[in-house]
Amino acid sequence: MNGTFGQKYYELTLNALRIVAGFLFMIHGGQKLFGWFGAEAAFTAWWPVGVAGVLEFFGGLAIALGLFTRYAAFIVAGEMAVTYFWRHAAARGSLWPWENRGELPALYCFIFLFIWASGGGRWQLEAWIRRKLAA
Repeated sequence: MNGTFGQKYYELTLNALRIVAGFLFMIHGGQKLFGWFGAEAAFTAWWPVGVAGVLEFFGGLAIALGLFTRYAAFIVAGEMAVTYFWRHAAARGSLWPWENRGELPALYCFIFLFIWASGGGRWQLEAWIRRKLAA
């Protein structure tokens, strides 16, 4: 790296994005599964909301902690793509996010694709465990 601003702060911003996106995604799962974080109640339907809640809560937690980050990011990116096309585009009859209210799943999908492609960064639990096992 030649020390440009973007390269200098890449590791910091990658880890910050991973932690914040994972935590915020986990909140959605907590709302669905447990009725936490301001939800009126937990959902009782196992399919599809319960499955989404499991993926969002535990996938978000894994991403935030940096544990199996690439695997979790790939899986939840897929979940968000399905959510966008199934629950937003098809349900509202439009592919346009400003008409189908699918901005959040589309954004999560591409954030998690970026994390999948880039990895979780140096400051993740998985890297710490690897260092401890190697010592």
